Amino acid sequence: MKTVKSLSLILAFAVSAIVPATAAPTCLYSYQIDRTKVVDAKTIDFRMRDGTVYRNVLQHSCTSLPFYGFVYTVRVDQICDNLQSIRVLQSHEVCLLGAFTKMPGATVDKGH
Repeated sequence: MKTVKSLSLILAFAVSAIVPATAAPTCLYSYQIDRTKVVDAKTIDFRMRDGTVYRNVLQHSCTSLPFYGFVYTVRVDQICDNLQSIRVLQSHEVCLLGAFTKMPGATVDKGH
């Protein structure tokens, strides 16, 4: 019985090492987003109503983003990292959000 327990533990450990844990996406409630700031062709800062800033680095560079701004459509009240696309105004370029990172003590300019 002790051998079976040991083998079970070894097998469980081996499986956990092979299958990485996937983290749940970080989602922001769209009604809590106060404003956004396009930092560059690959980076957008989302400032929340409470002053918290989340930085998103897009999965790929979105070349026309710094020039035209963007829109996004939500089907629920959330915008989630690695799941949401944005569309650049005028050029209609579609780009995918990457991961959100909470920025400690960061702020976004007062301009919209």
